[in-house]
Amino acid sequence: MKQLHRPDLFNWSVFNEDRNIDFHGICWVRPEGNVVIDPLPMSDHDRQHLQSLGGAKHIVITNSDHTRDAERLVSETGAELLGPQAEQADFPFACQRWLGEGDEVVPGLEVFAVSGSKTSGELALLLEKTTLITGDLIRAHEGGRLCLLPDSKLCDRPQAVASVQRLAALPDLEAVLPGDGWPIFCDGGRILRELAQSL
Repeated sequence: MKQLHRPDLFNWSVFNEDRNIDFHGICWVRPEGNVVIDPLPMSDHDRQHLQSLGGAKHIVITNSDHTRDAERLVSETGAELLGPQAEQADFPFACQRWLGEGDEVVPGLEVFAVSGSKTSGELALLLEKTTLITGDLIRAHEGGRLCLLPDSKLCDRPQAVASVQRLAALPDLEAVLPGDGWPIFCDGGRILRELAQSL
C-alpha cells in the first residue's frame, strides 16, 4: 500500500482500463483498530502490509457499486462490515451496521449521505474535519481537478449538484480522496468549491 498525505493513511489501487483511471481502497490506521474503506482485491504485498499495520477492524462500503472485495477481507480479518443505510434493502450482502447522515464510523470519521448519485444512499466520509473520502459521485479524471459522475449515471442531477455544494461548504477541507481517480492532497477545499461553482 502507498502512504498518502498523512502517516496514518494508506491506499492501494487497481487501474480501470475502461475509464483510464485508478480505483482506490483506503486504510486509516488507528490504535483502536484500523478502518478500511471500499476495499479492492489486494496483492500479496498489500495484504501483508495491511496485516503488518494491524489488519482491519471496520470495513466501510460507500455504495453498493463499491462492494468490491469486502466479503473476502471480512473473512480474512473478522472486521465489522458497515454499509449505507438507504441501500440496506437492496444491498448485496448483510452488514453489521448501517450508516446514515450524521453517524460516526468511529470517533473522527463522520458520515454524510449524498443524493442523486447512481445508487440511492451513497456515503461520503469526513476524516478529522480535513480529509473528504468520496465514493462515486465526486471523482477526478484529471490530476488536480475534481469532476462529477457523468449525467448518464446520475439518478437525479439537481440532487447530486446540491450534495456537492453541501460538501464544498465544509470549512476545513485540505484533501479530497475519491474512490475513483486522482487524489487531491492540497487545496482540496478550494478545488471542491471550484467544482461546485461550475455545476
